[in-house]
Amino acid sequence: MILIQPSIDPVILSIGALDIRWYSLSYIMAFVIGSFLIKKFNKEFSNSISNKEIDNFFLWAILGVIIGGRLGYVIFYQTNIFVLDPIYIFKIWKGGMSFHGGLAGMIVSIYFFCRKNKLSFFYLADLVSLVAPIGLFFGRIANFINTELYGRITDFPFAVIYPSIDQFPRHPSQLYEAFFEGFLLFTILLYYFFKKKENELIGKISGLFLLLYSFFRFSIEYLREPDAHLGLFLGYFSMGQLLSVPLFIFGILIFVKK
Repeated sequence: MILIQPSIDPVILSIGALDIRWYSLSYIMAFVIGSFLIKKFNKEFSNSISNKEIDNFFLWAILGVIIGGRLGYVIFYQTNIFVLDPIYIFKIWKGGMSFHGGLAGMIVSIYFFCRKNKLSFFYLADLVSLVAPIGLFFGRIANFINTELYGRITDFPFAVIYPSIDQFPRHPSQLYEAFFEGFLLFTILLYYFFKKKENELIGKISGLFLLLYSFFRFSIEYLREPDAHLGLFLGYFSMGQLLSVPLFIFGILIFVKK
């Protein structure tokens, strides 16, 4: 079954010079829904943190993801432009966010927030990890709408033609990632969260998130069209795969040792 990508304007609404885009909306929905669910999951623990502390962390999380995501994208994927034009890093209106950079920014935010408020790092990291797949799901749907990160040409029965790219059927890699890194990962983490006892959970959710996300990302990258300006390293591996390897290793270490 070959589908045609629907023509959807990346801009939902324009108010004067302000454009509200699907990608921006995906971030907003992820943070709003994520904050709501974190408060719900937080109540399952005997030593839960207050809703006020969760609300206070909200701003830290936004800054961590946006700053880290932008820095990661420019450093990992646009190094040549950054060297020639360092100011490019501030030109966020030109687009470009990296999940791995956003993850690093989030980890830094969690660390300093917990240190400031004398909270357990892995406790808050687990809560954030539980809801992170929601953001990944919405983000990948936005990538599909924006015709970004599309897949390689394929003869697989299920494929999508992106008219703005060419007329060849391709893997809808954004939808694959939305399912595996979003829906399926969220389901697995949720099952593990409610199945295990409280004293068996701390740190485990964070480790499980890292190792499963990196596994799904590494696998699906083989179906994604490589970045034209980067190509493949050693002829086999994309930048996304290389960045996922240390996440997988850290995920295993955290899951086993916690």
